[in-house]
Amino acid sequence: MTDGGPGGFDLGRLLAERGAERYELHARHLNHQLPRMLHTIGFDKVYERAEGAYFWDAEGNDYLDMLAGFGVMGIGRHHPVVRKALHDVLDAQLADLTRFDCQPLPGLLAEKLLNHSPHLDRVFFGNSGTEAVETALKFARYATGKPRVLYCDHAFHGLTTGSLSVNGESGFRDGFAPLLPDTAVPLGDLDALRRELKRGDVAALVVEPIQGKGVHAAPPGYLREAQELLHRHKALLIADEVQTGLGRTGDFYAYQHEEGVEPDLVCVAKALSGGYVPVGATLGKDWIFRKVYSSMDRVLVHSASFGSNAQAMAAGLAVLTVMEDEETVANARRTGDLLRERLAALVDRYELLHEVRGRGLMIGIEFGRPSSLKLRSRWTMLQAARKGLFAQMVVVPLLQKHRILTQVSGDHLEVIKLIPPLVIGDAEVERFVTAFTSVMDDAHSGGGLMWDFGRTLVKQAVANR
Repeated sequence: MTDGGPGGFDLGRLLAERGAERYELHARHLNHQLPRMLHTIGFDKVYERAEGAYFWDAEGNDYLDMLAGFGVMGIGRHHPVVRKALHDVLDAQLADLTRFDCQPLPGLLAEKLLNHSPHLDRVFFGNSGTEAVETALKFARYATGKPRVLYCDHAFHGLTTGSLSVNGESGFRDGFAPLLPDTAVPLGDLDALRRELKRGDVAALVVEPIQGKGVHAAPPGYLREAQELLHRHKALLIADEVQTGLGRTGDFYAYQHEEGVEPDLVCVAKALSGGYVPVGATLGKDWIFRKVYSSMDRVLVHSASFGSNAQAMAAGLAVLTVMEDEETVANARRTGDLLRERLAALVDRYELLHEVRGRGLMIGIEFGRPSSLKLRSRWTMLQAARKGLFAQMVVVPLLQKHRILTQVSGDHLEVIKLIPPLVIGDAEVERFVTAFTSVMDDAHSGGGLMWDFGRTLVKQAVANR
C-alpha cells in the first residue's frame, strides 16, 4: 500500500476515503437488489477484517463464519501459507500467460490434484466452478458423440448457459431459454436413468454427490449403479465436486464415500482458490482428453484466457499443501461428526426442528410443521406468505444476536446449510450449538422479537408478489 504519488494509485487511501460508501456504490452501479435485500434482513454489516473462521467489525466484535463464502474459504480466510505463496509468485515476475510456452506451476498443480484422484489422468484449468462444469459438458459431448446430458432435480451446477441447462432449479432458469436440450431425473432414481439411457443419445449424467440445495446426499449405492448403467450405454459419469470436493465432506472428494465409484470427469473449484484467485479445474480420463485434443489443429479447441495463470496455480498448490500438512480432511470429518451429532440431539427437543443431515462439514438443518396449535398457526402464516421464511427467521438472529453468519440453503426451502471453513474445531461447534439452542428456545416460546421479525418478512413477501 505504498503511496504512488499525487497522481498514483493508493489502495489504502482509496478505501479510507470511499469505503463507507460501499452499500451506496453497489445500489448505484451493481446489482441494486443486493443492498436492498441486505438492508431488509439486517445483514448490512460492515466487516473490517477477517482471519480463519472469523470476521471483525469496526468495534472489534468477532463474527463466526459458518458460510465460508459459499465454500470458497475451505482453509479459512487469509491463511499465511497461501498469502506467502502469492507474494512469492508476484515477486518472481514470471513470464506468465505467454500462451506459447509451458510454465511449471500448472503441471505441478495438476500432478498434486491427480495424486488425490488416482483413476484420473489429466486436468484442464479454468477460472470458476461453472467453467469447470462447462468444460465437462463439452468434453462429454465430444468424447461420446452424443448430444444430451442428464442432471438431477434441484441440482446446482452454475449459471452460465451450458451449466444453467443442467441446473435443476427453475428459479434460476426462468427467462433464459432456450437452453441446451438436457433432461432432469430425480436424484437416486435408477429407473428414470435407465429410461433416458435407452434413447441412446445420452452423453453423461452430471451429479453432485451431495446437493448444495437442501443438502441431500445421493442414496447409498446410487452413484456406483448409475456409473455401471452409464458405461453400459457408452455414457459418462460427471461428478460436480465444486462445493463438496477438497475435504468438505470428510474425504477429499464426496464420491469417495462410496466404494467403486470412479467418475470419468470431476469438477472442482471454490476451495482450491484459497479465497484469493478464482480457479476451476476439470479432471478427466486420458482417453477423453485425447479425443478432444486429437490433433495439433485442435490444440486450442477448448481454452481459457486466464486459465492456468501463475497466481491461481500458486494459490492452489499452497492450498493442497496446507490441507496435507494440517490434516484438514480429517478435521472436517471429526468436527463435522461432532457438530452433526450435537445438533441431531436437539431434534426431539424442538418440534420445529425436523432433521439434521449431511456429511463432514456440509450440514443441513431442516425445519418442519410443529404439532402444537399455537406454533402451527404461526408456521402456517409463514408458509402461506412464502416457504422458507422460518429458516430466514433463524438465520437473522444467529447473526444479529449471536454474531454467526449462516445461509438458507435455497429458495423456498426451510433448510439452513452449514459449510464453515474446514479449520473450525470444538470451540466453534460449542459456540454454534449454544447460539442455535438459544434461537430455538426463542422460536418455541411463541412470542418476542423473532416472531415480530417473522411478521415483517411476511409483509415483505406479500408486497413482492
